[in-house]
Amino acid sequence: MSKKIVTFGEIMMRLSTPGNKRFVQTESFDITYGGGEANVAAALCNYGMQGIFFSKLPDNALGQAALNHLRRYGVDTQFMARGGKRLGLYFLEPGVSMRSSQVIYDRADASITEAEASDFDFNEIFTDAAWFHTSGITPALSNSTAALTLAALKAAKAKGITTSLDLNYRKKLWSTEKAREVLSELCQYVDVCIGPDATLGFHSGDTDVNLDELKSADYLTVFKQLKEKYGFKYIASGLRESHSASDNSISALIYDGNELYRTAQYDVRIVDRVGAGDSFASGLIYGLIKGMKPSDAAEFGVAASALKHTIPGDMNHATLAEVEDLVKGNRSGKIQR
Repeated sequence: MSKKIVTFGEIMMRLSTPGNKRFVQTESFDITYGGGEANVAAALCNYGMQGIFFSKLPDNALGQAALNHLRRYGVDTQFMARGGKRLGLYFLEPGVSMRSSQVIYDRADASITEAEASDFDFNEIFTDAAWFHTSGITPALSNSTAALTLAALKAAKAKGITTSLDLNYRKKLWSTEKAREVLSELCQYVDVCIGPDATLGFHSGDTDVNLDELKSADYLTVFKQLKEKYGFKYIASGLRESHSASDNSISALIYDGNELYRTAQYDVRIVDRVGAGDSFASGLIYGLIKGMKPSDAAEFGVAASALKHTIPGDMNHATLAEVEDLVKGNRSGKIQR
């Protein structure tokens, strides 16, 4: 039987300008659906696991469209709550060369913001689950979702389920101070922390943490502080060097309390970078569940993330074989016949 991984968060409709057009010049949008935790569930289904996503969607055709999108990729949605006002939206203007991508959120009063623990049966949702994953985006949406995220983490931990949290700080959603207050409490119930940054208030020397600019000794200092305070089993983070909106270099780190490991680096030509962090998280989770060494799990995760950059949309549709092949060093991109 495949492993059961539960995720919780928001799924939104994404409207993207086609052909690298700007918002002010487009007359149409390409529509898809996505959200951090939903993206993780879909990728894990793609790797042969049982990905379960629960959330709250409006009981209308748009909510059903989002639900159908998840089901299309094998995600188990049986625990989805229905109701509330609306489906959240976000608009994406893809960047190219020296022009950055732009995101505009339209997610106020989305159904998920009204969700409460009473909407879900955690005992049933977490039965036989191997892992529970959520992110720092979800508790940023409302006080209700913050309380619900905490309740879900507590329920998972009470059943002995491994938990992970991708911090995913979004400054457009809440302040650093509010994020630090909420996330610090959530971290008490987290086994695997992904993407730690200055949000949690840890420092290297006299400066806040900007992981993309730190040296290995600084990473180790910060990760040791996190390990000491929260007792995380693993701390992992993707790293990105942005040469332009079209070309980035990515790698990742993982710390197990003894050693800090840095993965291979990939130079990626970007088709769509949205969801790349979720792809790293899903690959890392897959590797750890399968019993890989932490270093190998991180290598699998960063390879999955590299491939996601080549795929349009929020979700990673790279196959298990493709990720494994890339980990082995096949970066040629030659036609497979």
